[in-house]
Amino acid sequence: MKQTQRHQEILDVLTRQGFVSTEDLVTHFDVSPQTIRRDLNDLAEQNKIRRHHGGASLHSSTVNTAYTTRKVMQLKEKERIAQAVAAHIPDGSSLFIDIGTTTEAVARALLGHRELRIVTNNLNVASILTAKDDFTVIIAGGEIRNRDGGIVGEATRDFIGQFRMDYGVIGISGIDLDGSLLDFDYHEVKIAQAIIQYSREVLLAADHTKFGRNAMVNLGNISQVHALFTDQPPPDKLARILASHQVECHLC
Repeated sequence: MKQTQRHQEILDVLTRQGFVSTEDLVTHFDVSPQTIRRDLNDLAEQNKIRRHHGGASLHSSTVNTAYTTRKVMQLKEKERIAQAVAAHIPDGSSLFIDIGTTTEAVARALLGHRELRIVTNNLNVASILTAKDDFTVIIAGGEIRNRDGGIVGEATRDFIGQFRMDYGVIGISGIDLDGSLLDFDYHEVKIAQAIIQYSREVLLAADHTKFGRNAMVNLGNISQVHALFTDQPPPDKLARILASHQVECHLC
């Protein structure tokens, strides 16, 4: 494949995923890591992408990938992460489950559990979990987003504040290498912050494409979570932050 074709295909992948690792591109194109690094450096010099340690992202920090696209991205990785999160949660627990395609995978992985009590602001999660007669599923009130079934708004945040749950399961759009948790929707971030505040243990489910990915709204810092569930080792800088704050890192 010619370099110009490879450059365009890299941009196409980034448009779909938002972030891609060097390792994934090496496998995808079946070329050497040095070739991919040169490609990424060339695209960065042309101001078409943002270069990161271990990969690259698009410059946009204002628009997330479409929900229908995210549903099929990194599907096997999300399923492995979801199974690991579910294994961490014992029967009879109470938990929040947030908006996101990874948290929806967690909901499916929890169907083998018994007697869970779940509060969620995600209609898709509620639909999945109501298949179990022994689950108690409580849906937060608020405004429903048609694009993904998420429920957001001040009423949603106030509703979350009525509970104190054993676990809070959240996803994220991007994790900066300084540990910042980043997302695209200010209203959604407010709900996630409330889930962190009112959970005894916070479980962050995020595949490796979120490392170094940019988004415009700061949710908080990874030091606020108790455990990260992911499919590849985090970049060294982020791994040091996890270790310094004693955040468990589960590789799935």
